[in-house]
Amino acid sequence: MKFIAATCLAGSLVLAGCASTDNSSTSSSTQAGGTGARAAGSASPVYPRDALSPLSSGRAQSQSVVALAPPTDMWDRIRRGFKMPNLESDLVRDREQWYASRPDYIQRMTERSNKYMFHIVEELERRNMPTELALLPFIESAFNPQAVSSARAAGMWQFMPATGTDFDLKQNIFRDDRRDVLASTRAALDYLQKLYGMFGDWQLALAAYNWGEGSVSRAIAKNQRLGLPTTYSDLTMPAETRLYVPKLQAVKNIVANPQAFNTELPLIANHPYFQTVSLTRDLDVELAAKLADVRLDDFRALNPAAHKPVLIAAGTPQILLPWDNAAVFQRNFDAYAQGQYASWTAWVVPTTMTVADAAQRSGMSEADLRAINNVPPRMLIKTGSTLIVPRGARVKEDVAAVVADEGHLSFQPEIVNRRTTVKAGRNDSVASIARRYNLKPTNVAEWNDVKPNHAFKRGYSVVVYLPIRAAATARVGAGVSTAARGGHAAATPAKRTGTAPVKAVVSRAPRGGNVVKVPASSKQQVVREKRGGTPAKKKH
Repeated sequence: MKFIAATCLAGSLVLAGCASTDNSSTSSSTQAGGTGARAAGSASPVYPRDALSPLSSGRAQSQSVVALAPPTDMWDRIRRGFKMPNLESDLVRDREQWYASRPDYIQRMTERSNKYMFHIVEELERRNMPTELALLPFIESAFNPQAVSSARAAGMWQFMPATGTDFDLKQNIFRDDRRDVLASTRAALDYLQKLYGMFGDWQLALAAYNWGEGSVSRAIAKNQRLGLPTTYSDLTMPAETRLYVPKLQAVKNIVANPQAFNTELPLIANHPYFQTVSLTRDLDVELAAKLADVRLDDFRALNPAAHKPVLIAAGTPQILLPWDNAAVFQRNFDAYAQGQYASWTAWVVPTTMTVADAAQRSGMSEADLRAINNVPPRMLIKTGSTLIVPRGARVKEDVAAVVADEGHLSFQPEIVNRRTTVKAGRNDSVASIARRYNLKPTNVAEWNDVKPNHAFKRGYSVVVYLPIRAAATARVGAGVSTAARGGHAAATPAKRTGTAPVKAVVSRAPRGGNVVKVPASSKQQVVREKRGGTPAKKKH
């Protein structure tokens, strides 16, 4: 009898632990920004923190029993963590049919998610957030970390540049953390928790993630003024946001019961796919994949933030590798003895220069420099810009941390100048012409082969070199028509304004062409003109 009584008491204590578990789960869920009381059938274990107490038989019957068997795969694990209220609407049915009628698309998305799902679910459970949110990248990017929208949102979680900056996602010439698996997931969950804290409703939080918290707040305020409900289904929203939660609900329904939609989900094992490896030296991306013994595409899929051919250790202190390849990489990295780890480095441009000059100084072809640094045509590279250039054998130091964190690339338009003649007015001189067109008197004197203090006769054709836009402005402002097709200017009378009209015609260059050098201080570039009066294309 004593043994039976002891056994009963032990059972009561265990059941009391279940009761404490339920209470503590409600409390922790509320504190962490969750949905309040745990949904019936949830199997996430929560351990009691208070002293155990006996449990009456009546209270024991009201408690749900937590299953002790671990999830069979990630889909099972996700299902166990569902906490968001279901949305029932015709839009949900429509999206269910859309996805179910595209099994190939579902297959590609779910197979792609295999690399990232374990980490995302781990983070959601750690924060006590609904695991439905692990399905959100299906809606945002089809689980493609390289996805970029027409509005410039990037990555698996589709962060806009400004929002990414708000959540500490660095974006520079070396990397874009909006694409980074770890950083973007951390930022997305931070943002979703913030939005849930603002609205107290996951459907409204998701609407704000898509549409912006300001837009959702204004829509709620409008309904409140009109005395209307303020749930997700009652707000007036753009079509994209109106479909946003129904899309997520449709994917949730398919994951919850794939057989009902004639869908087969690929196996995603319930264990980590990747692990982090510290990066101690600048390292070429191709060499990193080779040392890890993984395909280059697989390496890029785990490290999508690196959009240059080199990984900068000071800015990317760790990389992700498949679980079984991390040790392989470390062993090969330590044993590598075939020269330097990085064949590329960063160069901070000391002064504004043309792409051709930058290419010559860095030992690259102009085409290669443009391609690797994404330099658009007809642009100068501004002072302080950072370029990716070949790393010579004599360069021993890796890229400094300040360059890795603050590296940027800025441009300014090239100024193309045109040889133009203007008619000198009464009392015009080298100095007055220079002032009128914001030129240096020494340049005007040189172009016209006169002294800097020379005074022009009225009506004299003065040669000046002006930016194309300035030359066009001079033509229109002086009331002089543009040159006719035959190459002759048709002069029209100008209003009397105290100065002579400008005769703006493009003169013919001397035989063989000529090069006119203009000081860089006036931001005018070297221009080679073709015969016939039209400037030649620049060779950068």
